[in-house]
Amino acid sequence: MKISYNWLKQFIKIDWDAEKTGELLTDLGLEIEGIEAYESVKGGLNGIVVGEVLTCEQHPNADRLKLTTVDIGADAPVQIVCGAPNVAKGQKVPVATIGTTLYTAEGEAWKIKKGKIRGEESHGMICAEDELGLGESHDGIMVLDADLKIGAPAAEVFEIENDQVFEIGLTPNRADAMSHYGVARDLKAGLLQKEVALELITPSVSSYHVDARSLKIDVDVKDKEKCPRYCGVTISGVKVETSPSWLQHRLKSIGLSPINNIVDITNYVLHELGQPLHAFDAQKISGNKVVVKTCKAGTKFTTLDEVVRELHSDDLMICDGEKPMCIAGVFGGIDSGVSENTRDIFLESAYFNPVSIRKTAKRHGLNTDASFRFERGIDPNITEYALKRAALLICEVAGGEITSDISDSYPVKIDDFQVRLSFDNAKKLIGEEIPRETIKSILTSLDIKVNNVTEAGLGLTVPAYRNDVQREADIIEEILRVYGYNNVGTTEKLNASISNSTRFEDYKLQNIIGNQLASQGFFEIMTNSLTTPDYIELSDQLNAEHNVEMLNPLSNDLGVMRQSLLFSGLEAVAHNINRKRGDLKLFEFGKSYHQYNESREEYKHLSLFVTGNKSKERWNSKASPSDFFYLKGTIEGILERLGLNNLRSAPVKSDLFSEGMTLSLGKKKLVDFGLVKKSILKSFGISQQVLFANLNWDNVLDMAKHNTIKFKAIPKYPEVRRDFALLIDSSVTFEDIFTSAKQTEKQLLKTINLFDVYEGKNLPEGKKSYAVSFTLQDENKTLTDKQIDKIMSKLQSNFESKLGAELR
Repeated sequence: MKISYNWLKQFIKIDWDAEKTGELLTDLGLEIEGIEAYESVKGGLNGIVVGEVLTCEQHPNADRLKLTTVDIGADAPVQIVCGAPNVAKGQKVPVATIGTTLYTAEGEAWKIKKGKIRGEESHGMICAEDELGLGESHDGIMVLDADLKIGAPAAEVFEIENDQVFEIGLTPNRADAMSHYGVARDLKAGLLQKEVALELITPSVSSYHVDARSLKIDVDVKDKEKCPRYCGVTISGVKVETSPSWLQHRLKSIGLSPINNIVDITNYVLHELGQPLHAFDAQKISGNKVVVKTCKAGTKFTTLDEVVRELHSDDLMICDGEKPMCIAGVFGGIDSGVSENTRDIFLESAYFNPVSIRKTAKRHGLNTDASFRFERGIDPNITEYALKRAALLICEVAGGEITSDISDSYPVKIDDFQVRLSFDNAKKLIGEEIPRETIKSILTSLDIKVNNVTEAGLGLTVPAYRNDVQREADIIEEILRVYGYNNVGTTEKLNASISNSTRFEDYKLQNIIGNQLASQGFFEIMTNSLTTPDYIELSDQLNAEHNVEMLNPLSNDLGVMRQSLLFSGLEAVAHNINRKRGDLKLFEFGKSYHQYNESREEYKHLSLFVTGNKSKERWNSKASPSDFFYLKGTIEGILERLGLNNLRSAPVKSDLFSEGMTLSLGKKKLVDFGLVKKSILKSFGISQQVLFANLNWDNVLDMAKHNTIKFKAIPKYPEVRRDFALLIDSSVTFEDIFTSAKQTEKQLLKTINLFDVYEGKNLPEGKKSYAVSFTLQDENKTLTDKQIDKIMSKLQSNFESKLGAELR
């Protein structure tokens, strides 16, 4: 939000520099993100002076040029070559002296230099309107008032506005500060704490009166819930034209483009007082009647931007006797607005339900200055005052007369808030005791009325425009921000409390696993829980009936809450691949959301994404691509870190994978992982292989909490390794070999590992070769060759009889 310092000074006569004022505003919670200089004329006419043409003769070497001598208030007149047809002796003219910087209409700078034009020296330039930025005319030079003093700076002659503009990062709760008056109100309270007492100047409307009751337009508010208050008045005989320079400067300084004097006044009052207004051409209001109501769903309405919009049944509209004219509080219609032919206007000032305006604005994708304020909640009691202020300004700049009484529909007054403040609670939250008189002074300076005072606290009335201050904690926050966070002392004593938590707290285990993955080269991502309902079509196991739908979605792409972390993760993968980052290892802790009949459920997940190479190409090694077993090892490392062993594996049943595996512990499934289907990857524009793992974090946490840590002493005696090269049928799996070996030797056989697989030439059809290692160890003594040979012989015999294996 932009706030003009010059404009702000109309409400509070502060003489501080902009930087110092900005610091105070930031301390008050109105964070100043930047201060920009504004010049109504670029360059501020620096170097431009008033000169008098002493002589004007024909240029000896050019028919269209004149040779002049000009008195600019220096020690001697200067010679200037001028090409303007209207230059003449005796004129007072604006002169750009040597070294002056001028700007083109596009903002490009160029400097006046001493030079020769067709053989004659020229020491400056006599300027036209457009060359100075004072207008668009280039028909000839500007001829100034003959009474002006020679050598006077042009900046003192013309209405030049130099300003400092604050860029305020306004938080959504501070609807009361969305205007120059609102900021000045806060500034006054802050200055008072610094013992600088300044009066807050409120624009007077005491001269407001009805000139004639010749144009009455009836107002009928049918939807009083969506429109608690509506005011209107007619002004007749206005002349729509360009706004005066002072009004244009005010709007331009905060980044607005002037349109015409009527519209500019409505924008001026909006940014002055925070009350949006709208002006209708009274001649276009059918039946001389304004009706505030909703329209039938599907009604077509063309807004000012010439877009035909389809209305929702909940959209509040400003209508006349026949048709809608304006989307209330959001955007005007193309057929009812003020034009250059307008002579009579109906001026609207209203308070609309914030929720209704917010939903309508989001529904139509509109974000206007009016909707920005209405949807956050404006002051319902400033409506009539702002209307009078705007009406007087319109009569001042556009002429005309006020030709009706004010129609004010306000059936149920919006009451102020009653809040009780405890001194003890204030001390507890702030951290120190603020003097009670200081508290009362701060609250009073914020328009919060102190109704009663007791030893325990205060009874307060908070004005309705402070809709963010309705609780005791809000009151304490108001006291603290004005008192100054920097003024709250700190203590050298550090207090800490010991939380009663176990080592199995969710966040602790999440941090442990997150650190483990990061140490393995994974990067954590955080994706949006909102997603498009279209992703449901990519899997038969996801059901549209289980979607948790948003009541007021920002867009269709963010219309539902996700049922799986796969798709939001693939969006991140695709984003990186499209930017030449194809080697990825990503993880995310997140939730999925599901609707089941009348209940909603959410589940915690840890998702892993692996694609491209797991290690980059180097001079001494080739790039190592990520594969299924790399992901499997990563998952097993996670589960082992949490003490989850003895996992049971099975083929994955999810249709998100082309092939994969499920790991379970007991009856609980812990993880599905594998290769993502190519058809799904194609939907995201991904052509390379992507591995995905979905850990059911709820089940992992539950099993980790019930897991008992077991430990034993490190064996004193060495282990022995023996290898078999087995020729087996293609249908035999490593799991078959593993199970058979464990059944054969349960005590001394510690590990079994498959380290090589071969299928192809020199092997019989339907056969494959497995190279398997077996690690043997006795924890109480050293194994003898005889013991080892006996165990290996038993294993060989078992493999041959049960699996049909042969030693190669």
